[in-house]
Amino acid sequence: MSIVIRPATKARFDDVAIMLGPKNPDSSVCWCLSHRLDSKTNRALAGPARGDYVRKLCGRKVAPGVLAYAGDEVAGWAATAPRSELPFARSTKIPHVDDLPVWSIWCIRVRPGFRGRGISRALLDWAVAYARSHGAPAVEGYPVDNQGKKVDLTMAYVGIRTVFEEAGFTKAADTTAVSGGFPRVLMRLDLGPGAG
Repeated sequence: MSIVIRPATKARFDDVAIMLGPKNPDSSVCWCLSHRLDSKTNRALAGPARGDYVRKLCGRKVAPGVLAYAGDEVAGWAATAPRSELPFARSTKIPHVDDLPVWSIWCIRVRPGFRGRGISRALLDWAVAYARSHGAPAVEGYPVDNQGKKVDLTMAYVGIRTVFEEAGFTKAADTTAVSGGFPRVLMRLDLGPGAG
């Protein structure tokens, strides 16, 4: 199966909605905003306003993430942005390793029917490439360290340590964050001087 990855631009918003939006447009589901917005703003956005907010993000110069396609069908999503734009910048649970203007990858989702085909890894690689193309000196992720144990799919969106390791990331720090009952670790990939 051929996998193609593209930035989540405004022209691809319908595919972003397939990946992140609710079946009922009035529902207040995550839309991958819980870790993108401060909690007050996140709570204030309800129903269709959440999708409208993501549509605006897709219209910015820097896309809010990347989409995976298997043939003509959207199959996956990975969120990425400069950490300085995210609540992670002020997190008391996820430490700062240094003062570099790193990018974060905090959500990787693959649609049912497409799982187990390497799409998570492809999304991670392309999210790194996208960050690099925008000058990121390093990229971080905050996956669970599940040590081979099964992770509840509803909590697996943060990623799994081994997938990050396979992509060249190394553990940079422990965190006090937990997801699905597993500790999360800060994984880091330095992109070297002159990134971008």
